[in-house]
Amino acid sequence: MTLSDKLIINVALTGMVPTKGDNPAVPMSADEIAADVRRCCDLGASIFHIHARDPDGKPTYRIEVYREIIGRVREHVKEAVVCVTTSGRHFHEFEKRSEVLDLSGPLKPEMASLTLGSMNFPKEASINAPATIQSLAAKMHDKGIVPELEAFDMGMIEYSKYLLDKKILKQPLYYNLLLGSLGTIGATPLNLAMMVNSLPAQSTWAAAGIGKFQFSMNALAITMGGHVRVGLEDNLFMDAEKKDPATNARLVERLVKLGRAAGREPATSADAKAMIGLKSGVILKDNLDVRVESHR
Repeated sequence: MTLSDKLIINVALTGMVPTKGDNPAVPMSADEIAADVRRCCDLGASIFHIHARDPDGKPTYRIEVYREIIGRVREHVKEAVVCVTTSGRHFHEFEKRSEVLDLSGPLKPEMASLTLGSMNFPKEASINAPATIQSLAAKMHDKGIVPELEAFDMGMIEYSKYLLDKKILKQPLYYNLLLGSLGTIGATPLNLAMMVNSLPAQSTWAAAGIGKFQFSMNALAITMGGHVRVGLEDNLFMDAEKKDPATNARLVERLVKLGRAAGREPATSADAKAMIGLKSGVILKDNLDVRVESHR
């Protein structure tokens, strides 16, 4: 990647934790999420990382909720790249975490998150057992869904190399490097540089900073030739003092301006698909041989 490359903006819209009590702009319903996708896409975002909530605002894995959300998104923005979560933060069972991967036809997501190891968040753990990681990767491959590889530490990148060697993952790879969450790697320039330097060849990467570190990590990524993940899932404010509540659209708009100042136009969804290795929403399988322990 170089500074002449277009900038992929990946928006983590909702997450599992923020509520409207924390920030009224957090989109919860299918209509709110779809409207936010439309606003952010119009500004220059291309990938949308989606979490589902039930009517009470609690995280849910249920496929029918994702079906409604993605249906609304497709109605509003046909070209958007949809990435669904398979997070182990609240749901540990493979069957629950992988249910969303069974969506098909126009509701099929192009991408799905794949966290590369277990970790502690400030108040809870995200459990990602090796067999679960491998089984999720295998199901994504079988369904033609591209993994959005989430690395919160150097060891997670090393594990992705192991999966690549074992042909459980296939290049080209797309990574989200997430820095600054308590319990994982700190948000420093040196740490981001080390993570990027350790990635396999042919990798596309985006950087995210958690909370007050969001803008600094995004800005570093832009000037390093990488891409960005931004959104209310990771950060609810425009400022470190937490006096100016953010919206997803304002966060995207700020990065578009910064990217253009660095000579990088925002990537369209078609641009992002080409850069990541997506073709019509499906990655080519090339007879990838995947062998993992069955969960069924």
